[in-house]
Amino acid sequence: MKKHTISLVSLGCPKNLVDAEVMLGHLPPDRYEIVTDEAQAEIIIVNTCAFIQDAQEESVDTILEVADYKENGNCRLLVVSGCLPQRYREELERELPEVDLFVGTADAPRMVTLLEEKIAGSALRQAVSEPSFLYDHTTPRVKSSPFYSTYIKIAEGCANHCSYCIIPRLRGTLRSRSIDSVVAEARRLVSQGVVEINLIAQDITAYGADRSDGTNLPDLLRGLTDIEDLRWLRLLYAYPDGVSDELIELVAREEKICSYLDIPLQHIDDGMLKQMNRRGSEQQVRELVSKLRERIPDLTLRTSFIVGFPGEMQEQFEKLLSFVEEGHFDRLGVFRYSREEGTAAAELPEQNPERVKNERYKLLMKAQARISFRKNRALAGRVEPVLVEGVSEETELLLRGRSVRQAPDVDGQVYITAGRAEVGQIVPLRITDSSEYDLIGEIVED
Repeated sequence: MKKHTISLVSLGCPKNLVDAEVMLGHLPPDRYEIVTDEAQAEIIIVNTCAFIQDAQEESVDTILEVADYKENGNCRLLVVSGCLPQRYREELERELPEVDLFVGTADAPRMVTLLEEKIAGSALRQAVSEPSFLYDHTTPRVKSSPFYSTYIKIAEGCANHCSYCIIPRLRGTLRSRSIDSVVAEARRLVSQGVVEINLIAQDITAYGADRSDGTNLPDLLRGLTDIEDLRWLRLLYAYPDGVSDELIELVAREEKICSYLDIPLQHIDDGMLKQMNRRGSEQQVRELVSKLRERIPDLTLRTSFIVGFPGEMQEQFEKLLSFVEEGHFDRLGVFRYSREEGTAAAELPEQNPERVKNERYKLLMKAQARISFRKNRALAGRVEPVLVEGVSEETELLLRGRSVRQAPDVDGQVYITAGRAEVGQIVPLRITDSSEYDLIGEIVED
C-alpha cells in the first residue's frame, strides 16, 4: 500500500501542541509518513488557535500560505483542525474554498477514517464534532518537542466561564484524567529520556473537581515525584483561588517540583475582576502572593494581565500598573482585550478603543521589563541548575539552555559562555550577567 506523506503545522498554545501530537499519533506509520517540509507533503494539516483575534488572523494567514503548496508543491489535501473550525465551522467552509476538510478540537480519533474517505473521493468538507474527547496514557502520541522535555495535559475543557473567554465553547467543560493515567504517561516519557515535564490544562488547580473519586492536584504531584529519573516538574496555568496551602507546601518541599508557578491574575481591581467573572479580590490576591513569597522564598512567579477590558477606566489601569511596579512578578504576560463574539464581555458597554489598549499594553510591558532586568541582575554570582538545549541561535560558539526559572517557549534563555555539556543534561551554572529576559553564565565544573 502506498504511503502518503503528511505534515502538520501547529499554532497557539502548548495545549494545542499536545492535540497535534495526539492527532499524528493516530496515523498508522505503514500508511502515513510524517515529514517536516510542507513542500514535500501530500497532506497538510494546520492545527489552529482561535482564542483571540490575533490568533484567528495568524491561523487564517497560515492556512492561506500553506494552501499555496496545492499549486506549487505536492499537496493534494489541505486539512484545517482545532479551535478555528470548532468556532466558525460554517463560515470557514464558505470563506476558505482552498481547504478540503475541517475538523474540530476533539476529532483526533476520527482523523484516519476522515482522511481515508477524502482520499477515496468523499465530498465531505466539514466534520466538526462536539468537544468531548480526552486523551489518556493509552492514546498514541508522536512527541514533537525536544527529547528531554514535554508537556502533559492533565485535563481538558474549563468550567470557570470568565466573561472574556471562549474556551468552554471550543473545548467543552472540565474533563480530568485519572491520576493513574497521567502517571503512566509520565513514566513512559521519562523512560524515553524526558527529564522535564510541564503539566498543563486550562486550569490545573481545578484538576479532579469533575470526578467523584477524590482526584486532586496534590495527590497527582505526589505520584509524579515518585518517578525516579524525572528531574523537573513544572506547573502552568493555576487559577489563584485553587492554590491551596497543601499545594504550596508541596512545591516548597519537593525538590523535583520547580519553584515556579504560573498564576494568571488578569487584573487587580475588584470592579474589573467582577466584570471578568473572576473569583477573588485584590485583598485575596495580595494575601496569596505574600504567602507564596513567604513559604517559597526562591519562587519564580509568572502571571498575565488583560488591559483595556470594557469599562476599565484610567484610574483602574493605574491601579494595575502600580501593583505591577511593586515588583511581585518575575515573569509577566500582557494581553490587549479582544472582543470575542459569543462571550459575555463582548456585550458590555464602554468598550475601550484599540489606541487605549495599545498604550496601556506598552506601559505595563515597559514597567515589567525594568523589574525583570533588576531581578535578573540580582542573580549574578548564584549557581543555578540549567537544562542544556543546544547551540545558541546567535552563534555556534555558545551553548544555550533554560534555568529552572524559565518555562519553555514563554520565558527567556540562558547563554552558556564556558563549559561543556550534552543536550538534555541539567548542569550547575554560575550566572555572570543578564539582560531583561535572558541570563548568561558558565558551567561549574566538578
